Amino acid sequence: MTGPERGDVGGGRPDGTAAGGDPGGQPAGGPRRSGLRNPDRAVRGLGAGTLVLEALVLVLAIQPIRVVGGDLGGAAIGTVVALAVAAVLLAGMMRRPWAWHAGTVLQGVLMLAGLLHWSLLALGVVFALVWGYALHVRRVILG
Repeated sequence: MTGPERGDVGGGRPDGTAAGGDPGGQPAGGPRRSGLRNPDRAVRGLGAGTLVLEALVLVLAIQPIRVVGGDLGGAAIGTVVALAVAAVLLAGMMRRPWAWHAGTVLQGVLMLAGLLHWSLLALGVVFALVWGYALHVRRVILG
């Protein structure tokens, strides 16, 4: 046979090397590529999606916190709504490099909101971990 064998699942060459260079699949003479068509756009989408999800959870958490916790005052509700609006606005600005830093600050502010109610601290810790993972993925993909 001149083409790939029937059991061949890779896109390699007949000599066993990958299409990009060495047998390990690394491109010849360059850094490792992510395999994404547009890595910048993918990473921005991850950051924006994380912030939108955070905003949604914050807004939806107001009523259960009021019912279960009981002492969620007007200042705490206003803070939660303001944080949710800030998260949505930052999600729309993920093209700007400072938006990633502002997202990190937003996670810290949410944890500080834990002074108003303990459940906001719990949400802050959870979303800080998720945001940390998004930053890790960004660093791995973009280098």
